[in-house]
Amino acid sequence: EAALSFVGPHVLDYMVNHSLVKRRGNRDRYMCPHGVYPCHGNDRWVAIAVTNDEDWQRLRQVMGDPEWAKNPRFDSVLGRKEKEDEVDRLIGEWTKGFTAEQAMAILQGTGIAAGVVQTGQDLLSDPHLKQREHFRILNHPVIGPQSYHAPAYRLSQTPCALTRPAPCVGEHNLYVYKEILGFSEDEIADMLVNGVVTTDEDAPATVASQ
Repeated sequence: EAALSFVGPHVLDYMVNHSLVKRRGNRDRYMCPHGVYPCHGNDRWVAIAVTNDEDWQRLRQVMGDPEWAKNPRFDSVLGRKEKEDEVDRLIGEWTKGFTAEQAMAILQGTGIAAGVVQTGQDLLSDPHLKQREHFRILNHPVIGPQSYHAPAYRLSQTPCALTRPAPCVGEHNLYVYKEILGFSEDEIADMLVNGVVTTDEDAPATVASQ
């Protein structure tokens, strides 16, 4: 449902042009190269997006203008698209000589869109996210201290404060029954007796499976 709004252009393309969309992975219809490329280390990658032919010329210079990149067919995005597998493979040979962080810094330094493909551990130690205090540590009653995402936005007059960890199953059931739904203690007791709700040692009342 969340991605349904993106389907419209492909449905229209099929109805008008009889074009059946296929999976492109990390590739883009209008940019080439556009993908993720292997770097030095274990399962380390850098994402690169060459947005136009001028970017391509900058990438050539960054890579040392290798002989293969001088092929005139690669000067246009259409020519690069025709040999996209080859272009991706050869760029990957270049990126393997650097860590993902080094490749990102080199490429960004010349105005080429690039970024490290970050693992969860990378995100937790990312200096930008640390500076923004994106991850907040809260103490969960069962699994102890855990990292939680704060909102991506920062409001100057009403800053966000995370006040509680993720709830346990059924943790707030009694509150809902009494404070929100208005059931009395006797009514809740009757529901327990009749199996409408159950309780256990780990959590307050939980709704029965039926």
